[in-house]
Amino acid sequence: MVSKFFKVEDGELKRTHRTCPKCGPGYFLADHYDRYVCGNCHYTVFKRKGKKGGVVMPKGARRAPRRRQKAT
Repeated sequence: MVSKFFKVEDGELKRTHRTCPKCGPGYFLADHYDRYVCGNCHYTVFKRKGKKGGVVMPKGARRAPRRRQKAT
């Protein structure tokens, strides 16, 4: 079985997914269309489109849900 979390390049083992900073290197973050989420502790990192240092979503990807409006 081939793992989707690891890849061998130039004789070195590389991780393909981000790891959870709270849980440690044994837990990977799930890659959703608008966020990364840890299944163990529910740590979440949101992807930001067009912001410096953020992840730019590929063309044709789903956009984030609409923001809630304040109740008046």
